[in-house]
Amino acid sequence: MGCSVGPNTFVAVQNIVEAVLNKYQSQEHDHSSLPELQVFLNDHALNDFNTLFKSLPPNRNYYVAGMPGSFHGRLFPTDSLHIVHTSYALQWLSQVPKEVEDVSSPAWNKGRIHYSSSADQTVKAYADQFAGDLDCFLHARAQEVVRGGLIILMVPGRTDSSPHTRVFFQHFI
Repeated sequence: MGCSVGPNTFVAVQNIVEAVLNKYQSQEHDHSSLPELQVFLNDHALNDFNTLFKSLPPNRNYYVAGMPGSFHGRLFPTDSLHIVHTSYALQWLSQVPKEVEDVSSPAWNKGRIHYSSSADQTVKAYADQFAGDLDCFLHARAQEVVRGGLIILMVPGRTDSSPHTRVFFQHFI
């Protein structure tokens, strides 16, 4: 989810496809025919899906479809996904917190798009927005992913309560 148009998307897809096929082959299945896999690539509707599809690996062993829309809400039918992967996309908020844009609010961010060296109220507004967005994301995926399915999230974060002004990210998988 949040595929953009870069090559990292295809590396992640290929790694997941290979892992699924290896797992399938390690089970007691008829190895003469492997399962056919379908991959959905998701991003906002304004993403350049044409470039994305032109960049697809030519000899891929899976089918591909695009699903435009925000991953903060439902995108797929109930119990229709087996694996969901998102890499460095969940930190993008669904919207700028309203109080950050309100000149009369203690969280007003003076028109800036970052919150380093901002007031604690500004940081809290962004944190609250992230928490709400993450909750929406997880609730939507809970409906879409089959029982026993897998959700893989790669999200930048901090390992401790270091000041938000530090530029340091820890990868949580």
